[in-house]
Amino acid sequence: MGQNFLIDPSTAEMIIRKSGVDKEAKVVEIGAGLGALTLPLSSSAKLVYAIEKDEALANILKDELKIQKVKNVVLINQDIFEVDLGAIAARERKKLMIFGNLPYYISSQVLIYLIGARQAVQQADLMFQKEVARRLVSGSGTKSYSRLSVLLQYYAEIRRTATVSAHLFWPVPKVDSEVLQLRFKTEFSPAVQDHELFAAVLKAAFGRRRKTLRNAMLSTELNIGRDGLMEVFEESGIEPWKRAESLTVEQFVRLTNAIDGYMKRL
Repeated sequence: MGQNFLIDPSTAEMIIRKSGVDKEAKVVEIGAGLGALTLPLSSSAKLVYAIEKDEALANILKDELKIQKVKNVVLINQDIFEVDLGAIAARERKKLMIFGNLPYYISSQVLIYLIGARQAVQQADLMFQKEVARRLVSGSGTKSYSRLSVLLQYYAEIRRTATVSAHLFWPVPKVDSEVLQLRFKTEFSPAVQDHELFAAVLKAAFGRRRKTLRNAMLSTELNIGRDGLMEVFEESGIEPWKRAESLTVEQFVRLTNAIDGYMKRL
């Protein structure tokens, strides 16, 4: 399943320490595996929901929790996308702290899932392959700047907290990993008026990133014609011949709001 298991206890302790988790924290761990983070988290937090999709791994962890007599871990043998974080936060009456060592193939989907559940999340400390982490924090004008870069930088404050060497995992991956700490924002300036439209604009712009913004957005499902596009480009102060990677997060917000206003006037 593309997983690389952390095998160094001191690294797990370091990640938890830098997260700031305390005895009142309610934690959700994505991909608990064999418990490298689960067990030390159980000593630091009030309650841990350990999510593990793989039944064989979940059974091994279940036995280990019994052996260690750990009482504050709720083991859930499910796919994270089937878990309702909002329901857990409501039941616990507290926003959640999220932890996870995310395989490459699932990292983007998990981030989009967490953005959707952000009202239930206080903070997320997530480990990514180094190239993925760098892509998420990259700025406009760089090749690695992407739709996910814009989404994550709009919705969260991002901080690098640690680099973890490849030899501290098994099987040993080809690259090092980085831990990013995400704190989801509650206030935005400027603020997106329509979040679904924001996602659609980013998909359109970056889906054909070699084209100019005008040409990229004309050939999508945004259903806005050439004249309408020129109007919203003028209103938002964005040149239509620019390409997606040259726009800042704030410019994408302005462009989305201009499209939203244009559509409402129709």
